[in-house]
Amino acid sequence: MKDRIKVENSFSQNVIVGWFLAKRDIKHANIWTTTLIAFVMTLTFLNLIVVSGILIGLIQGSEDAQKKYAIGDVIISSFLNRSSIDQTPKVEEIVKTIPGYKDHTVRYSGTARVESNYRDTIKPGELRDGVGASLLGIDPDQEQQFSGISKFVIRGSYLNSTDQDSVLIGKNLLYEFTPIEAPGFQTLKNIVIGQRVKITSGNTSKEYFIKGILSSKVDIFDGSVVALSSEVRKLTGQSDLNAGTIAVQLLPNTDPVFAKNFLISSGVGDYARVQTAQEAFPKFLTDMKATFGILGSAISGIGLVVASITIFIVIFVNAITRRRYIGILKGIGINKKAILYSYMYQAFIYASMGIILGMVLIFFLIKPYFAMHPINFPFSDGILVATIPEALLKAGILLLTTIIAGYIPARIVIKQNTLSAILGR
Repeated sequence: MKDRIKVENSFSQNVIVGWFLAKRDIKHANIWTTTLIAFVMTLTFLNLIVVSGILIGLIQGSEDAQKKYAIGDVIISSFLNRSSIDQTPKVEEIVKTIPGYKDHTVRYSGTARVESNYRDTIKPGELRDGVGASLLGIDPDQEQQFSGISKFVIRGSYLNSTDQDSVLIGKNLLYEFTPIEAPGFQTLKNIVIGQRVKITSGNTSKEYFIKGILSSKVDIFDGSVVALSSEVRKLTGQSDLNAGTIAVQLLPNTDPVFAKNFLISSGVGDYARVQTAQEAFPKFLTDMKATFGILGSAISGIGLVVASITIFIVIFVNAITRRRYIGILKGIGINKKAILYSYMYQAFIYASMGIILGMVLIFFLIKPYFAMHPINFPFSDGILVATIPEALLKAGILLLTTIIAGYIPARIVIKQNTLSAILGR
């Protein structure tokens, strides 16, 4: 007899009975109540994933654009104490021999001042309408092949190889797109396509026509005056072919670290710095991504607390209103642990329903949507960053929190005296 009681009160028996009671309760529950609870759990799970995913995606979108259009998979740049890459033509030939090589672009750089009203007479003490800018020298065909830069020309047209007297100008240099007026910060006003500007670098000045305006959300383009490589070399007084950077694209599934090591072992490390895209990203982007991740987790945590309170209230009200039923179950010999497990199972089922629906929405609807229609932030195209491992981790956290939230109120009610519960006292 004692052995039989021991078996009936065993953990496995309580688990089985608890599961039976949970299924029975949910099956006979009001469909709208069940749907509402599942909907709340779905929103909670979406909040856990989407809020932090959007915040991180804001920076991830910027990093992706930097990698795709500016840095490539591997970037070769001058040493910190040099202004250009030594032996650039030789380095360029080595780049083409990288296993998995796809494309590259050679860029020349410098600094200059751009003035738009240089022909006007100004009063003593007044400043001309001008702005300090970076110079970016490119081969139009090579750069187009690498980054597709022509699609960023929002007004006017792209350069061709014979445009020695024309430039493209980044939107960050224009008041129309960057309406900021502050001491030490100037932008060009009233700029139109075809207008002449004077570009001065050192002691060299030349007039150019504005052929197009660039808007790419990539600093190397949006904050620069883009001209032919030969023109930038003339303005900066450079007589050799040593460039500022060489950006390299690799074929899919090619390891950037392998390509970097290949270049270094081939002697490129003697002439310039060689970095993967991950190494070349500005540190502030990495710091911002980490900060936004923490902020997103904090906001998601609030949603998790709200969901826990919701489950707590639902289970508590359910148990309170069914005290007599619980008392009868205990009276006919159902172990109180089995009853407790039934409410924990209910919390688990509610959370699981929300997680499953949330997973479907995130990976089959929301994430693909943002990939096709990025959020138009001022400095990046924001995407949703969400991975299966991350989603599973947060699903586990939600399940654990929900089960605990269901356990506490159920335990409070179940501890009540059996006779008092049956009599409703």
